[in-house]
Amino acid sequence: MYMNKFNVFMFIATALLSAACNQEASKSSQPESPIGRAEVKIQDGLMTPEVLYSMARVGDARLSPDGSKVLYGATFMSIEQNKGNRELFVVNLDGSEKRQLTQTPYSEQNGVWINAGKQIAYLSSESGSSQIWVINSDGTGKKQVSNFHGGINGFVFSPDETKVLFISDIKYGERVADIYPDLPKASGRVVDDLMYKHWDEWVETIPHPFIASFDLNTIIETATDIMEGEPFEAPMKPMNGIEDLAWSPDGKTVAYASRKKTGLEYSISTNSDIYLYHLETRQTTNLTDGMLGYDIMPAFSPDGQYLAWVSQERDGYESDKKRLFIANLKSGEKQYLTSDFDYDIDAFEWLPDSKSLYFIACKEALTHIWQIGTDKQIRQITTGQYNYVGMHHIAGKMVALRQSMESPTELFSVNTENGEVAEISFENKAIMDQLAIGKSVPRYIKTTDGKDMLTWVIYPPNFDPNKKYPAILYCQGGPQSTVSQYWSFRWNFQIMAANGYIIVAPNRRGLPGFGQEWLEQISGDYGGQNMKDYFSAIDEVAKEPYVDEHRLGAVGASYGGFSVYWLAGHHNKRFKAFIAHAGIFNMEQQYLETEEMWFANWDMGGPYWDKNNATAQKTFANSPHRFVDKWDTPILVTHGELDYRILASQGMSAFNAAKLRGIPAEMLIYPDENHWIARPQNGILFQRVFFRWLDKWLKE
Repeated sequence: MYMNKFNVFMFIATALLSAACNQEASKSSQPESPIGRAEVKIQDGLMTPEVLYSMARVGDARLSPDGSKVLYGATFMSIEQNKGNRELFVVNLDGSEKRQLTQTPYSEQNGVWINAGKQIAYLSSESGSSQIWVINSDGTGKKQVSNFHGGINGFVFSPDETKVLFISDIKYGERVADIYPDLPKASGRVVDDLMYKHWDEWVETIPHPFIASFDLNTIIETATDIMEGEPFEAPMKPMNGIEDLAWSPDGKTVAYASRKKTGLEYSISTNSDIYLYHLETRQTTNLTDGMLGYDIMPAFSPDGQYLAWVSQERDGYESDKKRLFIANLKSGEKQYLTSDFDYDIDAFEWLPDSKSLYFIACKEALTHIWQIGTDKQIRQITTGQYNYVGMHHIAGKMVALRQSMESPTELFSVNTENGEVAEISFENKAIMDQLAIGKSVPRYIKTTDGKDMLTWVIYPPNFDPNKKYPAILYCQGGPQSTVSQYWSFRWNFQIMAANGYIIVAPNRRGLPGFGQEWLEQISGDYGGQNMKDYFSAIDEVAKEPYVDEHRLGAVGASYGGFSVYWLAGHHNKRFKAFIAHAGIFNMEQQYLETEEMWFANWDMGGPYWDKNNATAQKTFANSPHRFVDKWDTPILVTHGELDYRILASQGMSAFNAAKLRGIPAEMLIYPDENHWIARPQNGILFQRVFFRWLDKWLKE
């Protein structure tokens, strides 16, 4: 639930998971040995949890200044150490001469080329906190170049590399020890406003952008907080990062995105803005004043005349269309570039001519690279049944990150003229070559209101149409997040298929990639048309002779977990087993428990006590907990106790309700996980319990 928070690349989520894995390692003064690429031997060609967690997670691709080489990161997981570790690699654009630059237990990331490609700067916690380090491009000469109190969470150098703009956390609010100095060991928190916790943390620090001088010879210990005295986040938690900060080509201006609100005002609004900080005057101007939704990801054109950014129109609607805007920095004139393109802009980069941009967008459940000019002319560059989840171009060259339901993320070179691509990283080739892969096939299914709904059907490896298979309805989270050609390390379709299941994954109402009308239908209608879409998908596929209609299950996380709870009370004995992770069970409970109230207000329609609000009353009347009397099917509930988006009490309530009703139920609770499951052993535990439950009710 609530997962479309401008996490524009799926690999960002992977990086966040890896970072979470390393939090425990950072607490120890004696780190374990470096984690390297796993050597895996697969006898039967089938995916297992252990195989899945042995795969490398590739990201952070950056071309060298001359476009001849690519710097990228790969995270390797250790089941034994129960954490992940990120290393840096350099490879030629043609895939030759791959070299591992780092080999430490400290997770090097955020790597960028500097000094005309002779050196690379990156973040590492080797010194005890996250700091900037520099290494020669051949892997020699490693040295620490910052020692900033509080650490550094992301950075970007000025064009002339004489300054660095970076993110660091500052203290937010008062502690009990500030109010009562004689109680330094008191554990209580005094709260007087909303947003006291967010995602998986109590809000006691917030990120700020800092600027420091840089010359490779002086350790960065002091810097200017360009938002000094302002109690606002920049970038915005929990998903946004360095992509929300940018230098002008002349190095005289910094653009940043911030929602300058706190407490209750913050909790009900998505109205962020793009601000311009002028280094000489130290004055800040608001470029997007009067634009009411999210404004993020600023980027100056190479000639410095324009600024581009992603903008949403309506305050409080975080799933509003992500539009590409540019502004003339002299005249202030703004242009809505993608007004004729009915899809979200997930990422973009200026071309050298300052007259066009590359961008990434998902259309009809496929995410590709496109080009648009300031004349609004658009052309699609890449094609195929894939998701492109990141890109970087320079010197007429482009490198991109690509994934699909059949393959994890790898690095590809892209010919921007003809769209031809070639893989260059091959981090997971040794494992993938041993696996039998199930095919993911698009299928259009008629909905109850006569629409065509794209549904992915994923078949088991070595599929035999003369056999009968149990089938799983996959319910997507978000709730407004496309079932596109993504590769997940938790909700992985290949491991489901390898366990002998056919997966039915519909792009039901409320998902982006099919136009704004399709997307927006779900708001205020959680138990409505999108639930009918689920039934349409599973009912149609269940007619196939190779599907056993008496062995159907439904699974999902977040809004998908809500969907499972709702289906449990309405499915009319279609399903024989349910699995819900981090789902909403009681809508009234959720309205007052979640932290980001703008979402609850928009999607639920408002508070449950507003009896004159027809949309809100419809929402709460359709809460899953109201239909527990109709539950009749075994259910597995999983949840993390650090989930402050949807509290674990929701899962516990659902489990308790099932047990009180005499329904077979099981619960898997994680005291150290949030909305996701980050740690390798917890992830493997999830998969084992997941399939043990499905096999018990759909196979035995």
